[in-house]
Amino acid sequence: MARVVKAHITGNVWKIEVKVGDDVSEGTVVAILESMKMEMPVESEDEGKVSAVLVKEGQAVKEGEPLVELE
Repeated sequence: MARVVKAHITGNVWKIEVKVGDDVSEGTVVAILESMKMEMPVESEDEGKVSAVLVKEGQAVKEGEPLVELE
């Protein structure tokens, strides 16, 4: 069953730190969001392999929006 890493704050995707096929563990930074001129890392809450990156750098996202899918 796929698990999704979601944005914890509304902002812009400043940098994506993973790519499809990467193994991640709990606490791995998968993306960095920029909000109000602050960089906020988004960490995986699960371990798994990245099966999809659902956003692009520079894209605006809302709180709760899926960023990365893990298998």
